[in-house]
Amino acid sequence: MQEHFSVKNVKCGGCVKAIQQGLQGLAGITAVSVVIDGGQVTVEGANLDRAQLSAKLSELGYPEV
Repeated sequence: MQEHFSVKNVKCGGCVKAIQQGLQGLAGITAVSVVIDGGQVTVEGANLDRAQLSAKLSELGYPEV
C-alpha cells in the first residue's frame, strides 16, 4: 500500500532526513521517499492511516498543501 502527499517547506536534504526519520518510526511503514522539488512524499507500508501520516507530517513542520 502507498500514500502520496504534497507538502510545504521541503527545501533541502535535512528536510528529507527529518521527514524520513519522523515517519519511519510509525508502525507499519516500510519505506519513505521524498522529492524536494515539489515537496512530494510517498509512504509505503501495511495498514497505513492517511490521517495519522498527515498529522505527523504537520507535526514535523511539513503540512499538506
